[in-house]
Amino acid sequence: MIVSPAKLPLLMPMSEQQESQNDGSSKSDFSTFLAEAVNKLNSSQVDADNLSEKFLTGEVDNLHQVTIAMEKAKLSMQLAMQVRNKFVEAYQEISRMQI
Repeated sequence: MIVSPAKLPLLMPMSEQQESQNDGSSKSDFSTFLAEAVNKLNSSQVDADNLSEKFLTGEVDNLHQVTIAMEKAKLSMQLAMQVRNKFVEAYQEISRMQI
């Protein structure tokens, strides 16, 4: 019996999500995954910034929408920082290994 690893749709890049929905065997490059994740993070930060500007200028009246966008951007940044910290810890652990 073959057990395939579970994939979290929130952490997968959009192109890989679409590929995995279309066919079962999708192969993605790690650098592509990382670039798309950084682009998503950047776009959430930019969206939150734009919404806060629009709220301050009076173009958007819904404070809840602005708050939700800012919290999403904050959580995305915290997730990215934690993932980065785990990569650094893993690299340090591997570099300490004796060969």
